[in-house]
Amino acid sequence: MRETSARLLRLLSLLQSAPDRSGAELAERLGVDARTVRRDVEKLRSLGYPVEATAGLAGYRLGSGARLPPLLLDDDEAVAVAVGLRTAAGGTVAGIEESSLAALTKLERMLPSRLRHRVSTLRAVTVPIPAGSAPVDADVLTAVAAACRAHEQLRFDYVAADGSEGVRRTEPHRLVHTGRRWYLVAWDLDRADWRTFRVDRLRPRIPTGPRFTPREPPSPELTGQGIAAGGYRYSARITLHAPLAVAADRFAPSTGSLEAIDGDSCTLVAGSNSLDEIAVWVALAGIEFEVHEPPELIERVRELAGRLARAAGPA
Repeated sequence: MRETSARLLRLLSLLQSAPDRSGAELAERLGVDARTVRRDVEKLRSLGYPVEATAGLAGYRLGSGARLPPLLLDDDEAVAVAVGLRTAAGGTVAGIEESSLAALTKLERMLPSRLRHRVSTLRAVTVPIPAGSAPVDADVLTAVAAACRAHEQLRFDYVAADGSEGVRRTEPHRLVHTGRRWYLVAWDLDRADWRTFRVDRLRPRIPTGPRFTPREPPSPELTGQGIAAGGYRYSARITLHAPLAVAADRFAPSTGSLEAIDGDSCTLVAGSNSLDEIAVWVALAGIEFEVHEPPELIERVRELAGRLARAAGPA
């Protein structure tokens, strides 16, 4: 009986880890014959698990049921889920913190001691950095995601970087998460161009609009440029006198986009609501640089350079 129960749990785990499994594969993985697999499948069905037959593969899949079956995770999967839940509990989506902590508590209670040690080690040495912006409302994120998936036009009230408010009409295509913020990549119907919007600054207007034919969205590189420079008061273009590989180690894609000029220099495009933030951030990277735009940043760098030179005193 114990052997049969263990085999049923193993069968359930196999069905959960792939969309379809052939009967022959299941028999080989479980070390039994095809008839035993069929009997075990019937036992799972009698326990309420919706195991469906797949005629094309002569196999089985786990369908959607009325209740959530127990998830069977291997060691690495369990640690990954625990770390993800810990991150979500203090992350950028509002309204899921309590649920994340409750799920994490259940999971950690069931973990073997060796895995609890791995999770606690990660927690002990990890220092979370605040996201730097207001968390995104979970309902807003869900509404935007639903419009993207259904290819339905989305209107929303939007607060721009300068504080001005307006209504935007868009064809939403994808959501992008940089680890700090959520962004919507959408075709702006009034501007006839691609735009990147911060999700924490928008309020969807429901119901959504008519369906649209999806366009080819911008490449991840162009999306990164839009995130790095878009939605800010100032957009800077700076030449870095260092190879692209060196600069890439200092500037994350979510904070600035890089493009090689030659083997010894590259262009940095970045945005911020503060001239001082750009100037100090780039200066502290330890790379010689030259500012091209905006003019306000060039003047601000001169002012800061003079102030620092005076603070150091006579040579």
